[in-house]
Amino acid sequence: MGLAPYGNPDGDRVKQYRQKIITELVDIREDGSLLLNMDYYNFATGLSMCHDRKWEKLFGIPKRKPESELDQPYMDLALAIQQVTEEIIFRLADTAKKLTGADNLVMAGGVALNCVANGKLLRKKIFRNIWIQPAAGDAGGAVGAAYVAWHIWLEKERPAGNGKDLMKGAYLGPKYSSAEIARSVRRFDAPFEEYSDFDLLCNDVAGLLADGNAIGWFQGRMEYGPRALGNRSILGDPRHPEMQKKLNLKIKYREGFRPFAPSVLEENIGEYFGLDTPSPYIFKKA
Repeated sequence: MGLAPYGNPDGDRVKQYRQKIITELVDIREDGSLLLNMDYYNFATGLSMCHDRKWEKLFGIPKRKPESELDQPYMDLALAIQQVTEEIIFRLADTAKKLTGADNLVMAGGVALNCVANGKLLRKKIFRNIWIQPAAGDAGGAVGAAYVAWHIWLEKERPAGNGKDLMKGAYLGPKYSSAEIARSVRRFDAPFEEYSDFDLLCNDVAGLLADGNAIGWFQGRMEYGPRALGNRSILGDPRHPEMQKKLNLKIKYREGFRPFAPSVLEENIGEYFGLDTPSPYIFKKA
């Protein structure tokens, strides 16, 4: 998802890669169900995702080594995979709508963290509302397991959300008191300044951000799920052209193309994005 925007959508290579994917790797049915050609995959019985040599022969490019340069063929392959993924998602959504007639769609699973696909699905207006579980990857399975035990084993009624998030948000992790934080600061002999005025703190942090600094923001309970939502977040000013690369390479130690989530006031959504739907768990992008 993060590398796909760097692919060339009008180039022949993306079209060729896409054709190879849908003819050799995955059989996509009209209803969105699919079959993988397991001759190319190793995850079911092995310790790796793919059979590298077969992929290299299919696409004509070698497996990329960690930290090696990302050139155009890899970007184009990422775009082709993103396009096929979106096609599958759209077909599944159409099928779900036909089978249920429902106005609302709930999504979970690792693919549900594909923000770009989710934004396009929302624009299609197949469903009136879309809600993505904030811990949509493997960690979220714990919530499903708990609900299954509650409903099937304990024979309890399934609660009706009535349009509300029964999880009551994603801030479900541990929190630490001021005294606990102070002890940690002293333990590591870290320099610190204590603020009693929150507005003054915010003003000073805003000034540091405007000067091109990166800020580690820590408050309240930790977020449940893979997305930082303001309580355990790295902040940077997107107006600085080098900020994305700086955060990726010097702080998060990952590839420079990796995207970051924007944070804006809910009432200003329409000023910055092509969608005007609130996204408290960062499930879509413009």
